Amino acid sequence: IAIERLNLMNMAKLSIKGLIESALNLGRTLDSDYAPLQQFFVVMEHCLKHGLKSKKTFLGQNKSFWGPLELVEKLTPEAGEITASVKDLPGLKTPLGRGRAWLRLALMQKKLSDYMKTIINRKDLLSEFYEPNALMMEEEGAVIAGLLVGLNVIDANLCMKGEDLDSQVGVIDFSMYLKDGAHSSKSTEGDGQITAILDQKNYVEELNRHLSASVNNLQAKVDALEKSNSKLTEELAVANNRIITLQEELERVKEESSYLVESSRKVNNTVLIDVEKELEVQIGMKQEMELSMKMLEKDICEKHDALVELRQQLDEMRTLNHELSIKSQSSEASAKQKSDIISRLEEKTNQMGSIIKQLESRQCKNCSGVFCENCMANELPLPSSINPEHVCDVCYSQLMQQYASSPS
Repeated sequence: IAIERLNLMNMAKLSIKGLIESALNLGRTLDSDYAPLQQFFVVMEHCLKHGLKSKKTFLGQNKSFWGPLELVEKLTPEAGEITASVKDLPGLKTPLGRGRAWLRLALMQKKLSDYMKTIINRKDLLSEFYEPNALMMEEEGAVIAGLLVGLNVIDANLCMKGEDLDSQVGVIDFSMYLKDGAHSSKSTEGDGQITAILDQKNYVEELNRHLSASVNNLQAKVDALEKSNSKLTEELAVANNRIITLQEELERVKEESSYLVESSRKVNNTVLIDVEKELEVQIGMKQEMELSMKMLEKDICEKHDALVELRQQLDEMRTLNHELSIKSQSSEASAKQKSDIISRLEEKTNQMGSIIKQLESRQCKNCSGVFCENCMANELPLPSSINPEHVCDVCYSQLMQQYASSPS
């Protein structure tokens, strides 16, 4: 693998050197049909493919260097234009075709060396696509990136429309690099001139690049200042509008404040008048209450005197009531004695009535005399009565004699 890296680096050296020499001898802009240029792209393709990790797809394993080239866009924003142009090309269908188009566009921009140095310096990102012993992961990759600086002296105009970059077969033509001794001696004689011309051209282009960078920086600063100036102008206009709005708001607030102060003063006057009236009413009510209190105190004193008098009368009434209760008790005793006497008299009266009834039942209806019990059976009809009546024995004998002597 180390020999493969060394061979690829040597092929890259020969390809770059031959391309520079032939381009300077030709003295015109290179196009796509120029054979040394085509061989250069073939060599670069082999260098980029060395040690690539295989990615499994439905069609089998695929090795494409388009993935590492896409990293340049993330590391260098300037490369975004090339990536976008590659993606917009209508004839490209495979990652291999996009990678070949990217190399051609970078060469035309004279940024190929810069972009290659950018991705080679980020081996942590390249490790996703390359094996640890790949050319891009070793020192040979850095050497090739340095050699690519010499290509900045070449002006290339490559038209990729109609060119089949997807299906081209990249084969290195070694016959271009096998020269006879005469050619080598001639080329050695012109190496000094070519080296001087290359140094001058590199110096001019490097100076031009620095000047372009300075112009770009100054332009960026001018754009930033213009944006800042426009932003400040807009902020100033907004601030002026805000000041005008705040002034109008302040005037409105002043008017409202004066109106509120006047309204508050009127309300305070009205409230003060009402409070004074209420105070007068309260004072009058207080005087009336004081007068009422005095009258109540006087009434209380009078009622207290009356209460004392009533208490004296109550005590006298209690004393009198006690005396009356004593008299009542004695009266009840005498009344009880009298009722006992009356009950005895009634009893005697009843007894006398029964005796009188008995006497009346034993009274002779003829002579009105009283007879004994033995005469109770003597009954005769009298002229004064229809029914037979009780008569005594004497009257019974006389009446029987009379009834007997009288004719029937």
